[in-house]
Amino acid sequence: MHQLSFSSAEHAMKKRVTRREKFLGEMERVVPWARLVAVIEPVYPRSGRVGRPPIGVERMLRMYFLQQWYSLSDEGLEDAITDSQALRQFVRIDLSREAVPDATTLLKFRRLLQTHDLTPALFAQINAHLRERGLLMREGTMIDATLIAAPSSTKNAKGERDPDMHQTKKGNQWHFGMKAHIGADADSGLVHSLHTTPAHASDVAHTADLLHGEQTQVFADAGYTGAPQRAEVVQAQAEGGIRPDVDWQIAQRRSTVNKLLQGPHKTLVLAMERAKARVRARVEHAFHVLKNLFGHRKVRYKGLAKNTAQLYSLFGLVNLALAKRKLLNSQGTPAS
Repeated sequence: MHQLSFSSAEHAMKKRVTRREKFLGEMERVVPWARLVAVIEPVYPRSGRVGRPPIGVERMLRMYFLQQWYSLSDEGLEDAITDSQALRQFVRIDLSREAVPDATTLLKFRRLLQTHDLTPALFAQINAHLRERGLLMREGTMIDATLIAAPSSTKNAKGERDPDMHQTKKGNQWHFGMKAHIGADADSGLVHSLHTTPAHASDVAHTADLLHGEQTQVFADAGYTGAPQRAEVVQAQAEGGIRPDVDWQIAQRRSTVNKLLQGPHKTLVLAMERAKARVRARVEHAFHVLKNLFGHRKVRYKGLAKNTAQLYSLFGLVNLALAKRKLLNSQGTPAS
């Protein structure tokens, strides 16, 4: 049981609960801390005879999650924890007894996760936790992709942009950065698959990377037209990686629908397209949480590998945010 200091107790007694405190209190209860800590502990540095003892895994994980939720730099997170009692209480730091771990400590922890490829494992453990509670089904999958901007400036030593990023044109506007391709549960909207590419990569070319193989239906927008005939999809079906009886619910191109003559047939086609769109719209909820609630609109690091590692963590936390109401209700805690 974590014991509150006098300052923490005084803070807890104030009448108004801020949105930040409410959110952190909910995350405290829905994050499966024990199973995530178990993923990291085997590679985490142990106490030695020389030097400072390492900070606990759970405390570092809490700091790392705060960084993802509030889109903070290493130095910015150190300052935010120092300034905010709510953040200190979440990380379980009492300034009267100990100092806030510095930015370098968080940097080393993040590099540890990247070096040992632990963020996909954290993502998998979060999804296993949700699946055990019946929140992540496997019958239907929605697939989509979103652009994440990267700095286009060349003000560096080499005068070059990030070679892992690329530019692409969407509508009449050019974008520079990367793409996050996701596969999400058609029922709950929870993300079960992630694949990243430079921004110019075609969405449909990475369809097979987003399917877990057990779904009987796949929902996608018109950018995935022709996906069932793709060589990689056909090969995956032949190898048993994708079911041969998948029902592909792919939106027709708007130009194709507009060319139809007015009449019962066009009315039926429009009704079917609306029905598919209602299901497919749930995939946007994950992107909304990622970009609008967590503020991840631009890449934070250079290179695709580091940003992919962060996205696995982010989408794991996105899933917890999307499922928090049901998780809290299953614990007997009403979610407001």
